Amino acid sequence: MSTASRYTLYGSLGVSLGIIAYVCGKQQYDRHVLREGVWRDVERQQRKTENIYLLQQQIDLTKQLKAQQEKSGKSLETNS
Repeated sequence: MSTASRYTLYGSLGVSLGIIAYVCGKQQYDRHVLREGVWRDVERQQRKTENIYLLQQQIDLTKQLKAQQEKSGKSLETNS
């Protein structure tokens, strides 16, 4: 085997191995990014549920406060 053919063979092997390593690394990175996206979606859904729960609590407390204010307003008017 001549020297030029050896260099060509080793060069093509090196390039092929480099391409294979790049593709494998890219696939692992893409899988990692996809998994992170799923976790972000789950966290976003949990925050949304928590926000809805807190909003409902706020609405209930507002109703209670208005009811208390109406009671105290009526009792002040009757005392006058």
